Amino acid sequence: MLGPNEVKIVLEAALLAAQEPLPISELRKMFDEEIGAETIRRLLEELREAWKDRGVELAATASGWRFQTRASYQKFLERIHPEKAPRYSRAVLETLAIVAYRQPVTRGDIEQVRGVTVSAEVIGRLEARGWVEVIGHKEVPGRPALYATTKIFLDDLGLRSLQELPPLEDIPQTFDVTPTPPPDPQPAPAPQSEPDSQPAPDESAAAQPSAV
Repeated sequence: MLGPNEVKIVLEAALLAAQEPLPISELRKMFDEEIGAETIRRLLEELREAWKDRGVELAATASGWRFQTRASYQKFLERIHPEKAPRYSRAVLETLAIVAYRQPVTRGDIEQVRGVTVSAEVIGRLEARGWVEVIGHKEVPGRPALYATTKIFLDDLGLRSLQELPPLEDIPQTFDVTPTPPPDPQPAPAPQSEPDSQPAPDESAAAQPSAV
């Protein structure tokens, strides 16, 4: 039976080698599940504390634990590994914000808030990025799809759950998009289509920490 320090070394090696976050259930397999989940969690917290003064941190996300570059050092790494973040239109980012804070929602719900038609391209880009998925259908005529955010969305923001999302008023800083005001209680005019082929000049996807 391995001692606590040896277990931490194994956990550290596994997480440094992993390409994706690893849940505790997966980490336990390395020890034939002889070590309990709470023990693994405690050792991970100790490991996180041991790395607290380094350029890389151990973080818990929705999908599991991972090592990632601290955001404060990312600007230095970009000088030798420049990576351009995907650029998204205002329509895409506003739609993402509505799904994140009002989920589950239908396409019609999103259109009611935004006041414009949501094109298939907008939803398609969010699904392709892995941030939004269909989780069911609303029991109304036509049974429209219900959309919600995914674990990948939370992982990319470095969050463990939706409860950690920033307040709605902070969305402009988080998603680089101005939040759409609530719908008018009066009947809204028929939605109008809007183009979504060109991204807004000053908008980009939310910044995310780089995994090691």
